[in-house]
Amino acid sequence: MILDNNLTLDGFMTVVRSGEKVELSGAARERIEKARAVIERIVEGDEAVYGVNTGFGKFENVRVSRDQLAQLQHNLIVSHAIGLGAPLPAEVVRGMMLLRAQSLALGHSGVRAEVVELLLALLNAGAHPVIPEQGSVGASGDLAPLAHLALALIGLGEIEYHGEVRPAAEVLTHLGLPPLKLQAKEGLALINGTQLMGSLLALAVHDSHVLLGTANLAAAMTVEARYGSHRPFGADVVGLRPHPGALAVASELRGFLADSQIAPSHVNCGKVQDAYSLRAVPQVHGATWDALEHARRVLNVEFASVTDNPLIFPDTGEVVSGGNFHGQPLALTIDSLKVAVAELGSISERRTEQLLNPSLSGLPAFLTPEGGLNSGLMIAQYTSAALVSENKVLAHPASVDSIPTSANQEDHVSMGAHGARQLRQIVQNVRQVLSIELMCAAQALDFQNLKAGAGVQAAYEHIRSVVPHLDQDRYYRPDVLRISEEITTERLLHVARHEPLTPATDEKVQGRVPVFDNSTSRH
Repeated sequence: MILDNNLTLDGFMTVVRSGEKVELSGAARERIEKARAVIERIVEGDEAVYGVNTGFGKFENVRVSRDQLAQLQHNLIVSHAIGLGAPLPAEVVRGMMLLRAQSLALGHSGVRAEVVELLLALLNAGAHPVIPEQGSVGASGDLAPLAHLALALIGLGEIEYHGEVRPAAEVLTHLGLPPLKLQAKEGLALINGTQLMGSLLALAVHDSHVLLGTANLAAAMTVEARYGSHRPFGADVVGLRPHPGALAVASELRGFLADSQIAPSHVNCGKVQDAYSLRAVPQVHGATWDALEHARRVLNVEFASVTDNPLIFPDTGEVVSGGNFHGQPLALTIDSLKVAVAELGSISERRTEQLLNPSLSGLPAFLTPEGGLNSGLMIAQYTSAALVSENKVLAHPASVDSIPTSANQEDHVSMGAHGARQLRQIVQNVRQVLSIELMCAAQALDFQNLKAGAGVQAAYEHIRSVVPHLDQDRYYRPDVLRISEEITTERLLHVARHEPLTPATDEKVQGRVPVFDNSTSRH
């Protein structure tokens, strides 16, 4: 990938998860050098410019002498690298590195090209700074996490390389990369940004899009297993309230349910209408689709944004202190998406209840042919309910909170990093909730003698290729994890949509999703 000013979500994912190499474009290098020339002129002059020759935050009015400017930037990094908690996953760090390089490459930050090149060299080598997950309040950017990223560039802190955490200086030496000696403005440019929030949101948007398709598939499977009506998904019905998401979801449901042998078999069954969790899928899932589209638009803007402070305008030589580092645009989007994704889990759990409860389903209780001796899938719904309830707590908006920092100089913050970490957990929880519904729906379809809709039938057969039918109680956790893996790799969706499977499908989660030995569940 050539890094310029055209980063997309697809490009982001290719670099972050597939390891595509990145290099700086000639145009980006030219922009960077023009902005750097402005900083060099300021250093040689007498004008006080925030962050270049002054202190930071509350110390904005403290002038720093020319011979101390490099030390000023070094001190900024080491003093701000005070994050705590567990290290962020490698894919999140990779996203931060790419997005920070992208922002700097737009040429309004005043760094040297060498700064961006070192960042990309580490990214390309698979050398990831160890960044603790806690410490950002989401304004003045993700200061503490980004300081840990910058720390590695100057040869301090730690780097995870080939699965091993080693001192940063040691890894840089191994790679033949000299550590940076920061110059004026460069430390500030590295840490003033929204790249932790942005990386987490980008990953979540991608994964949530996969979950939405999977939720549509799970709903279609449950509709077939429950002898549900297809009529609520008709284009004419949904078209009377034509929200884009509802139209898109209904269309996909019709595709999954096409050519069903089950649907005609119960046309005259006498049932008047289905439960909301079945017939209102286009409206519920569709609202999540709409929220995801909004999040994509926000990401597109963020990918093309400079989130530094102060901003350099090379054409005029102006240096402006603004608020582009503030995470509020991301924070509000993240909180909205938390709710939207959590709802996919909430309605899925209700569909699981529709499958397991014999008074609702007309199927054997908990989908076991020999209840009493066997509990069947009873506790699968408990686990699903537990995850859905956990999501209700996580979905509380983080952005409604604010706490002043830097002696009230930075008096309103977004808490976007908190929300983004919660969103990541919600996505993981919903993936498991959908895995449980799919496991139960496949078991329910085992009691059918007719073929389901084309997409549902293909998905059912694929699930049965990795998870066997339940004859008697067994250890179910590996089954849920295997289905979860099929969701994460998108193999299940590709099969249901009759799309060809490619090697790239299996590579999407290489090193990220463990493969569990399920041999004991096949007897």
